[in-house]
Amino acid sequence: MSKKEYETGGRNVFKDIGVPDAEEHFVKAQLVFKIDTIMKERSLKQIQAAALFGVRQPDVSKMLRGEFRQFSVERLLRFLVALDQDVEIVVKPHRDRNNAPALHVS
Repeated sequence: MSKKEYETGGRNVFKDIGVPDAEEHFVKAQLVFKIDTIMKERSLKQIQAAALFGVRQPDVSKMLRGEFRQFSVERLLRFLVALDQDVEIVVKPHRDRNNAPALHVS
């Protein structure tokens, strides 16, 4: 049996694989995950979500399949507000000397 080599990645897979604008893409992915989770919890169909968001159903479908470059972070935040979510942006001093400052979605 041969050993397989692997490299441990960082916290952002998009940065690890060289995606342009990796930090923004990572934040968008986290926001879309939240949107998808809420839709599933509410049994909300894509057509219903599209009406709430003011977009077409195919756009919601693409977004949920990972094709979300067309949506800005701000627009995804507005989708969360349309789903009755409070969105809070917190800016605080960076304290971890081992890692660079970053954007986080929680």
